[in-house]
Amino acid sequence: MQIFPKWVNKTPLVLAAVLPVGLVAVSGLVWYYFSPWYTQVGYQPKQPVQYSHKLHAGEMGMDCRYCHYAVEQHDHANVPPTQVCMNCHAQVKADSVKLAPVRESYAQDKPIEWVRINKIPDHAHFKHQAHVQAGVGCVECHGRIDQMPVVSQVKPLSMGWCIDCHRNPAPHLRPKEFVTKMDWEPTDADKEQAKVRAQSLAPPQHCSGCHY
Repeated sequence: MQIFPKWVNKTPLVLAAVLPVGLVAVSGLVWYYFSPWYTQVGYQPKQPVQYSHKLHAGEMGMDCRYCHYAVEQHDHANVPPTQVCMNCHAQVKADSVKLAPVRESYAQDKPIEWVRINKIPDHAHFKHQAHVQAGVGCVECHGRIDQMPVVSQVKPLSMGWCIDCHRNPAPHLRPKEFVTKMDWEPTDADKEQAKVRAQSLAPPQHCSGCHY
């Protein structure tokens, strides 16, 4: 007596065909949905003050280094102290309700508690000044800040993402005078110069380059 139907005989063939596809699909889903591209990109916390980079850096054309003035000399791109804000807003929109936390911070000599957005793990070290001096534009890591009313993270800042740039830095290099120019586009001559400069930079690809 036949216990199982005949179609059961095809089960091994079906599994042999479907299982590899299923494994690839699951691996792909895990690779993406558990990666920084999904877990970190798009992070957009609410800030204590409604500061618009689109207005200041975009429409008004303020240079990034006016607020983040330490970016060329130090590892960290400093969060601007309230005094920097008040350099303008002591006269401009001095009575704005939205700027009340800024005025309060200045009067009480207490820093505004900005929420950090772009952050790499504590066991890795990123030097802003080294990248800026090499000619890596702000837009390469932070995206078009000048178009963001509210800043969000646009790059994964993962080890693999960083290493890809270190292996081939030329596409990310520009003349130093344009590092903060968000809409800068390279000419053919710029691209050739970047290739030459990339050879002399030799960014580290070994562990101790970022982990020490």
